Amino acid sequence: MELAITTPAVIFPAISLLMLAYTNRYIAISNRIRTLHMQYKQEKSVIILAQIHILKRRIRLIRDMQLTGILSLFLAALTMFLIYEGFSAATYSFTISLLLLLISLGMSAYEIILSNKALFILLTDVEHELDPESEENPVI
Repeated sequence: MELAITTPAVIFPAISLLMLAYTNRYIAISNRIRTLHMQYKQEKSVIILAQIHILKRRIRLIRDMQLTGILSLFLAALTMFLIYEGFSAATYSFTISLLLLLISLGMSAYEIILSNKALFILLTDVEHELDPESEENPVI
């Protein structure tokens, strides 16, 4: 397969947007961790601990998502250099770059699943207070 020098450049905007999204997730999670930390200091709650545990996993996951995204961008730039210099390794570099991007996206999907899991912890805590026989509770 013959790569044009513009081919790797196509993924630059996608990776840049992903990095922005990952950074926004990181900021939101770090703020949530700070809030939960203060709440836990006031009330030792199992629910807060469960959420913190999931948030800890999500922070590590976002770090890994960012690192694989950065490596993907680095290899895409390296691919452009290799194409410019006429090296045949450009195809391999671009292939690895795409694989790293796919891995980053897969981790992002898993992070979303963990996010939902943390929300379900809160919902489960409130669910036991709902009385299905009560007319005050909305039908969902």
